[in-house]
Amino acid sequence: MSFEPIGAITIVVGLFCLLFGTRSTVVAFVMFCTLGSAAALLLGGANVQPAHLFLVFLAISTLFWRKTSIAMLEALKITEPGFWLLCLVLYGVLSSYVMPRLFADATYIIPLGTSAHLSTTDGAVPLGPVSSNLTQPIYLIGDLVCFLMIATVGSTRRGLETLATALIAYAATNIAFGILDLVTSATGTQEALQFIRNAQYTFHDEETVGTMRRIIGSWPEASAFASMTLGALGFTGMLWLCGRKPLVTGPLALLSLLFVVISTSSTGLVGSVVVLGLLYVTAVQRCSLRPQDRFSAATVVLGPLLLCLIVLLALVTDGVAERIYEYVDTLILSKAQTESGVQRSYWNALALRNFFDSWGLGVGLGTNRTSSFPLAMLSNVGVPGAMFYLLFIATVFGVRRGEPRSYPSDVRAACRIACLSLLTGSVIAGPTVDQSLMFYVFAGVASAWPERARRSNAQAAAGLLPDTLALASMRSALR
Repeated sequence: MSFEPIGAITIVVGLFCLLFGTRSTVVAFVMFCTLGSAAALLLGGANVQPAHLFLVFLAISTLFWRKTSIAMLEALKITEPGFWLLCLVLYGVLSSYVMPRLFADATYIIPLGTSAHLSTTDGAVPLGPVSSNLTQPIYLIGDLVCFLMIATVGSTRRGLETLATALIAYAATNIAFGILDLVTSATGTQEALQFIRNAQYTFHDEETVGTMRRIIGSWPEASAFASMTLGALGFTGMLWLCGRKPLVTGPLALLSLLFVVISTSSTGLVGSVVVLGLLYVTAVQRCSLRPQDRFSAATVVLGPLLLCLIVLLALVTDGVAERIYEYVDTLILSKAQTESGVQRSYWNALALRNFFDSWGLGVGLGTNRTSSFPLAMLSNVGVPGAMFYLLFIATVFGVRRGEPRSYPSDVRAACRIACLSLLTGSVIAGPTVDQSLMFYVFAGVASAWPERARRSNAQAAAGLLPDTLALASMRSALR
């Protein structure tokens, strides 16, 4: 085991946050989620990221109070999304041990971790246990803990406000790392970021597309940076449409969109179109003459006009339209013919074959690598895992919580858009079942329901009122 400097920083920050309370701990945890290329601990070939280490401090801060402990247990009821996520985790952990042995040598896989078998010329090996059968269940358990903690913190109005502030800070920090990546690359000082790029991943920090350097920020590759920035774009863009802190969320949404586009990631470019479409549809639904909806109304009216203006400027300016077409062609239209595109298509084809060869049960969590989240889900945990995940998503998105157009409702709506944004990136290029802690942070806030606790307290007070009056009357009579 190797303890890294960023791990020491994580522990020191965690201890300080425990002294200042739950709010500071929550904000720090969300901020640490930006360090996707860092390792606080190195356990053999496994990386323990700072955010996963900080989960310990978040749990201590959250579960210290009896009321929050009860709220966490309530999040595991069968009607709540936490129950179905727990089912996915339990099946995933079981499958990671059983399936690679039950279906050993029944099919060929692209191993996610190291395998005891020698690989073929195309990287495939016979199905069997791999090292990631240990690490991926740990990551998925961390996702469950993260979701439960965040949903618990969001069960109060103050906690939900803290989470909204933390997520805005996350978007700003992600952009700051993108700017820092550009500056250090331009000045030849990339070594300054090595302390947060110490994980045992394959880093793509020197790749270029044409004359443009690929931006990775605090992530291992441009695709990961673009995917996580899509989540920030969805969250801040939705809050701006709702008129919540527009002077902050508006600029953050624009900067996030800019960095997604210039990141040179096909995932980001396609995903940005989907996210902008979601935001525009939402703006149409919210459009009204009320002051709170003025930003949605402005988007509905000015959005198409601005798009037409940009297209016209590109067409009338010499060389601009050609360069834009070359950029889109390189990243999207011709992507399937590139070496990377052919390789990823082969991974997905083999993952689909793994699903059928395992009779729909999956080859085990963390066993194989894909290039699309749905295929990762089906090939790793099969139909049972996919059903648990769909039920989890349905209970996060399908349950109406609170009063529409209220502050908690707007924050939840922003987190649902952020979840869809991250899910879009995962569908395009997600290699594993683990969707990152940030997805479950957004999902936890999206399923938070502080109004329910307030309503229960009001009902309890109303129920106690007649008894209190009766007791007072009895005391008067006795006197």
